[in-house]
Amino acid sequence: MLTWQQAFQSSSIAFGGASLSGEGGGYGFGTMTDEDSQLIVRDAFDKGLRIFDTAPIYGFGLSEIRLGREIRKKRDEAFIISKCGVDWDNNKNVAIRNDAKTTERMLEASLKRLNLDTIDLYMVHWPDQNVDIRKTLEVLNKAKEQGKIRYIGLCNTNEQELDLAQEVSTIDVIQNQFNLFVREPLHLFPRLSEQKIGFMSWGTLDKGIIPGTVNRKRKYSDTDVRANETPWWSDKINGPKIDFISEIQPLLKEYAVDGLALALGHNLMNYQKAQVTGVVLCGLKTEKQLDLLLKATKEPLAKELLEQLYKLLITRNM
Repeated sequence: MLTWQQAFQSSSIAFGGASLSGEGGGYGFGTMTDEDSQLIVRDAFDKGLRIFDTAPIYGFGLSEIRLGREIRKKRDEAFIISKCGVDWDNNKNVAIRNDAKTTERMLEASLKRLNLDTIDLYMVHWPDQNVDIRKTLEVLNKAKEQGKIRYIGLCNTNEQELDLAQEVSTIDVIQNQFNLFVREPLHLFPRLSEQKIGFMSWGTLDKGIIPGTVNRKRKYSDTDVRANETPWWSDKINGPKIDFISEIQPLLKEYAVDGLALALGHNLMNYQKAQVTGVVLCGLKTEKQLDLLLKATKEPLAKELLEQLYKLLITRNM
């Protein structure tokens, strides 16, 4: 089996399993058939991707089932990630729960849905204000000793939580939102570099805003999490970003890059600068999208372009 370092070095792109959620509900991005889900996982593996990230909330378990169905055929060469903490009840009311009992139950359920004996990297999906992260990590340490998980990680975390978690366990990987508009993780990078902790960016494409596939007129299917206004998805939040991407098109053209290359290049350049072992997590549903992502990682991003964009963002308080 791959170490996390080997997996991260195999490709700069990690497969985002929320794209497999389809009609399952929860957190997902539109309907996908079982056949198409298996095809895209197979294509991604065949074209060099080795990290496959999922979580129970993606389709209320459907993403894990679909991923496990295909990727277990390549078990020794694939690096599989799942998570605990975003739970739901029989009516699919979602809640963040990191207590010991829930953590144990969610891990066992994920192993069953993925049809695996071991999950390579198991992450705490979101901080639970009602639970000391050290209690959660005690459960995961035990699971690691039992061989049910190989590495432990934290998602959507901060320095204070990382401090507490490291009192109990080795933290191998951090996964936070990071992109041109969400740059808070930059302050964590020196620590990650020093402590040899890996980093994964979710929201790499800002759900399509940075590549320019999202605009104010775009309509979404009922199975797409972007179909309805939420505290994190609304015109008030997205509008200024959509406008910014539209305004900088002449500048991108001048440097011969498109929005997709900007999204990926921004993150990869910052990893390199900070000497962080990092990958970009991207959701994809078709082979064409996969090919475009792979092509974009090979398009160099000029340091001067990024400096200009940061200055523009600062003047707009973004």
